[in-house]
Amino acid sequence: MPIPLFSRYLRLPLAVALGLMAAAPAFAQAYPSRLVTLVVPFPPGGGTDTGARIIAEQLGRRWGQTVVIDNKGGAAGQIGADLVAKAKPDGYTLLLGNIGTQAINPSLYPRMTYNPDTAFAPISLLAELPLAMMVNPAVPAATAAEFIALAKSRPGQLSYSSAGAGGAPHLAAEMFKDRTGTFVLHVPYRGGGPAIADLLAGHVQLSFVTVLEASAHIKAGKLRALAVTGDKRVTALPDVPTLSESVLPGFNAISWLGLLAPAGTPPAIVDKIAADVRSILTDEAVRARFVSLGGVPRATTPQEFTQLIGADRKRYAQIIRDRKISTE
Repeated sequence: MPIPLFSRYLRLPLAVALGLMAAAPAFAQAYPSRLVTLVVPFPPGGGTDTGARIIAEQLGRRWGQTVVIDNKGGAAGQIGADLVAKAKPDGYTLLLGNIGTQAINPSLYPRMTYNPDTAFAPISLLAELPLAMMVNPAVPAATAAEFIALAKSRPGQLSYSSAGAGGAPHLAAEMFKDRTGTFVLHVPYRGGGPAIADLLAGHVQLSFVTVLEASAHIKAGKLRALAVTGDKRVTALPDVPTLSESVLPGFNAISWLGLLAPAGTPPAIVDKIAADVRSILTDEAVRARFVSLGGVPRATTPQEFTQLIGADRKRYAQIIRDRKISTE
């Protein structure tokens, strides 16, 4: 019996939908078929850059395609983030974001060149990053308590470097100052690498930096770690106490790294990358590499990462308001 003409039209959208659903897995399987760019919104040498190079190497091996790092530092990560926000949403330009770019900047910069609420498709968390409170070896302080006493005896005469105004290290330092009643000048840089370089040179005396980017300098004796900022000691620095256990009960301030794509990237591609990251981070050699540098590898689903970003946005917005922290 012939199918009525109107029935054919009614069935056409369903057929198209079914065809698209069938094509989605094949589309994801074909990705990537060429070079992928991973934008790091900070200069080389910092914790975000270090983590990016580990995951880029592993994704490149898994995909059989080159994953190239493109460092676009400046404006506390906003220049690189803006580049990705405006990139073609096809999975070939990704962002290695951190707690600063995704959860802190929106509360510090009311006028951004992209909408942080809608510009990105979160893919997966990569690692949690405790911070190390470090001093140049010339500073006469071997513990956090000794540094507090030194800072109180020399108000405004000591300075600390950070990877940029408003990042997790900056806020951790300001939280430390608030809790201890000390006055240490803030000197912001365009990334963790330059911030550490001036600490090594003795141009500043203190810095809060991710253990991931600092552990090699600490182990080499070029910098002295006084404490770590998480609620637990770090495997890479087992002898370094937490601020919470030594001088500031309850102190907890860490950073994290995660992968994001431009908003509008096909969900099939987002899910594929997230699944590949989860698989990579189950490899013991990769996990050991992160842990040895002071990171805590942790993969999530896109939905879980979205929830983490939202929760940290609320947390740091409150801290910024309460402490009247500004980039001005």
